[in-house]
Amino acid sequence: MPGRSLRFRMMLLFCMVVGGLLLGTYAIIYSMFAREVRAQLDRQLSEAAGPMVADLAQNAPEEDVFQLDLPDQYLELLTASGKPLNMSRNWREHPIDVGSLNFQDHEPIFRTVQGGRGLLRMELIPFQLQGQPVVLAMAGPTRDVETVLLNFRRVLMILLPLSLLLTGAISTWYVGRSLSPIAELTEHAARLTRAIAAPGQVDIKAPRLVSNSTDELGHLAATFNELFSRVIAAIQQLRQFVSNASHEMRTPLAVLQGETELLLSERREPEEYQKALEVIHGELRHLSRIVESLFTLSMADAGQLRVANDALYVNEVLEEACEIAVPLARSKGISIEQNLEAGIASRGDESFLRDLFLVFLENAVKYSPPNTRIKVNLSRVNGCARVQFQDQGIGIAAEHVPHIFERFYRAAGSDAVEARSGGLGLSIAHAIANAHGGQIECRTAPGHGSTFTVTIPVTSNETPSAE
Repeated sequence: MPGRSLRFRMMLLFCMVVGGLLLGTYAIIYSMFAREVRAQLDRQLSEAAGPMVADLAQNAPEEDVFQLDLPDQYLELLTASGKPLNMSRNWREHPIDVGSLNFQDHEPIFRTVQGGRGLLRMELIPFQLQGQPVVLAMAGPTRDVETVLLNFRRVLMILLPLSLLLTGAISTWYVGRSLSPIAELTEHAARLTRAIAAPGQVDIKAPRLVSNSTDELGHLAATFNELFSRVIAAIQQLRQFVSNASHEMRTPLAVLQGETELLLSERREPEEYQKALEVIHGELRHLSRIVESLFTLSMADAGQLRVANDALYVNEVLEEACEIAVPLARSKGISIEQNLEAGIASRGDESFLRDLFLVFLENAVKYSPPNTRIKVNLSRVNGCARVQFQDQGIGIAAEHVPHIFERFYRAAGSDAVEARSGGLGLSIAHAIANAHGGQIECRTAPGHGSTFTVTIPVTSNETPSAE
């Protein structure tokens, strides 16, 4: 039915099916009841005719039983050929056509005939009278039976529409209750669509699971709940990411614009140009790092971050990263203590792994007080290379630890962890570790420094080639 709602179609189908079942059930019940009532009338005729047949078989056909004036009992004695021998007064006053007398195995015959005062139920009983075959016809009115059946039909005619109305009410309630989760999911999907089109104007909430979470609608609601949660998280993350990225880029762009406007405002000495170009070069490098980091993260999100699968020594890559970080650490009087186990072979991308280690080294230098030390440990544990970066910095509050790998995350007033890539360092480190099948853990406390642990799978049967 085009144009009709699903609820209406389901309710109509439910009513039609249940109504058809009810109609068929009532028809069967009425048929069985009518058959039983008519069978009861036949048994009553047989019970009344039995003693008469026995009495007639021993007496003449002029038995006084035919002289009885019983208004609801018609009697007639006939020969086998159908010739009347005797009959009751009411039979004589209202003759009845008994029809053919074709008996099978001398069994009684039951018929419904039309009498002068309405329908009659007749029984024809063959027996022997003085050695001659005769037939006793006994009939009684069916009005009591018809009255009972009529009353029963009336009851059914009342029950059927009431049953249909009750079925309709139940189906309306049940279908509405069954479809309410779908309506709710539709509403949440619409709200989510409006939220995407008009950010900040709609409060997005995850849909409520239906009470019976084991049925199909429960699974559907749970699936949509997970979908909405992920979409909402992605939208919020995207909004936060765009806001933070624009904030990160605004500062270097403003510096670049200010320096260029200053240079173009009037002629200056070569030294001033040199100094301004160094500032511009530094800001351009900062912007390049942000763009490269964003590109790396976008490739990781798309599952297209291509990392080499070269054989390498983890200790050599880590040692090279420490050498790169030494000048930065020396400028703050910070020493880098290395305790590296040699000969730990693995497979991966040497450049990405170097960047991974540099993220933690530069963060450790950046957030450690001057004249402290950073401990770098490398060991083989349970088939993995475990790299630990331990600093004596300001530490990270517990409520911020779950968010430190989010892009551009800032912990205001505490240890806002960010790397050389403008707040994307730990996010990139996390992506690189995942691409190599590794993990990153953080153990920290405010005022007691932080320890970042990177675990990377190692190989034991392959030796990297010397370069």
